[in-house]
Amino acid sequence: MRAWINGQLLSDPTAPAVPVTDHGLTVGDAVFEAVKVVDGQPFALRRHLDRLERSAAGLGLEGLELDDVRRGVAAVLGEEHLALGRLRITVTGGNAPLGSGRGTDPLNVIVVASPMAPAAATTSVITVPWPRNERAALAGLKTTSYAENVVALAAAQKAGATEAVFANLAGHLCEGTGTNVFYVVEGELRTPTLASGCLAGVTRALVIEWFGATEVDEPLEVVAGADEIFLASTTRDVQGVHRWDERELPAPGPVTQAAAATWREREPELIGFDR
Repeated sequence: MRAWINGQLLSDPTAPAVPVTDHGLTVGDAVFEAVKVVDGQPFALRRHLDRLERSAAGLGLEGLELDDVRRGVAAVLGEEHLALGRLRITVTGGNAPLGSGRGTDPLNVIVVASPMAPAAATTSVITVPWPRNERAALAGLKTTSYAENVVALAAAQKAGATEAVFANLAGHLCEGTGTNVFYVVEGELRTPTLASGCLAGVTRALVIEWFGATEVDEPLEVVAGADEIFLASTTRDVQGVHRWDERELPAPGPVTQAAAATWREREPELIGFDR
């Protein structure tokens, strides 16, 4: 693992480096990106940085300089060659009083890189009873306020699954804790619209762009009866679902296989520091 904070590459990435008054630590006032690393280079870095900037603006974090983030990415990846890895870019509100109000100190910008194991071809999923609020102030932003996801993922792991999926307040499919969901009904590949409150996933956008899918908001029950289901995320790419709650599905199905093949074919187009 390698870590970079505010322009400095840390000699010990596990040593204390963020003060106890950091607003991201105390109240979750921070945004982040997880970027796939392939053969020592980031995948879709430009898209991830664009989303980081949008999330920061949506949260009201001012002063983010993407050139600083790029220097951090280059620094950590220059220290250790990762055949397959993950970059974690975090931008916090900086030092602040111990409450919700922000301080006046600069943002803290953190980049960490570590190895990552390949995802399995298929996985199992559960749905959880806690809805996403598609009208919330943070809906669609990639913030570090992930405690809800921690609880849901723990429930999934207890049930022998690797992902938990949420409906929204309308009862429509929203997203997983760290994934977007695609499903096939009557031969048509579908995924929720961004109005559902789901994250505008980079992998989600590329699946739609490269392979095609209909964006539609439908009740969770429709998805539960789908012919195929797959998850899309930075760490999973296109991953088939072989069990949804108690229902077994043939996975990966033909549409999932075709989407995964398209992903593998097109992925090299976006590998590199300037992609």
